[in-house]
Amino acid sequence: MTMDPKTLTVRGRLTPDRDLSDLTWLRVGGPADWLFQPADIDDLAHFMAALDPKVAVFPMGVGSNLIVRDGGIRAVVIRLGRGFNTISIQGDTVTAGAAVLDAHVARKAADAGIDLTFLRTIPGSIGGAVRMNAGCYGSYLADHLVSARAVTRAGDIITLTPEDLRLRYRQSDLPEGAVLCEATLTGPEGQPEDLYARMASQLQKRDETQPTRERSAGSTFRNPAGFSSTGRADDVHDLKAWKVIDNAGLRGARRGGAQMSEKHSNFLINTGTASAADLEGLGEEVRKKVYDSSGITLEWEIMRVGEPADN
Repeated sequence: MTMDPKTLTVRGRLTPDRDLSDLTWLRVGGPADWLFQPADIDDLAHFMAALDPKVAVFPMGVGSNLIVRDGGIRAVVIRLGRGFNTISIQGDTVTAGAAVLDAHVARKAADAGIDLTFLRTIPGSIGGAVRMNAGCYGSYLADHLVSARAVTRAGDIITLTPEDLRLRYRQSDLPEGAVLCEATLTGPEGQPEDLYARMASQLQKRDETQPTRERSAGSTFRNPAGFSSTGRADDVHDLKAWKVIDNAGLRGARRGGAQMSEKHSNFLINTGTASAADLEGLGEEVRKKVYDSSGITLEWEIMRVGEPADN
């Protein structure tokens, strides 16, 4: 990539050739050409406007749902930090910076008697939650989103409505190259002690059923049924990703340092020595074998970006 950082004045941090492995939950991946950590939304807007339009940008959250390939990313990776980490509450609405962790939003909302408890067990930050319409236990971000603010690739600060984003199962229509900066959410009223009790129950259930102490990136594949687990006793599992993986005999399957978790077979984990190629390769092997055994094509929920390492 041809871009001299000296030509761009920023108040944040712009780092060349930045290894990304320590910024992803799976702890794999090569370097980005540049990593930009803007000071605030104005700094980001100025940077995007000044950056050559031909230079690709990749917004990166906290790396919870991401495989960066071993060869790295030929782009400017934009990672939001402290300048995008505030929460304000007015009435029944919560406005959170895109870098705020989902769990933190759930807790702060509960303190104010607002029910956003579904966010408590979702790994990642609010920006990623909007981008992917995160959801669980029958609730989705789309059910609560009032509006979002973003910086476009051209450097304009815009407000997006739910209609603009067309949120659906694990998808949205965020404009190409735009970086989500803030989201305003609303939720029903609840007593803080009741909301905290519900979150505690959700956490216990998650810890009992998911490999929360392993290096993973959350659910690996979308549920073929087209919706998240409801968490109810009458939940049907026939078209859950974990169920079709189990049916194909792939619980615990390994490739190099990568493994489909024994505890929850839709969780891809780094046992300690995996490369990005191991992880993605195992995922593709699972997709092929599930298709061969059931005719179902699993769709990745984890985003894979960048280039493979040179062999």
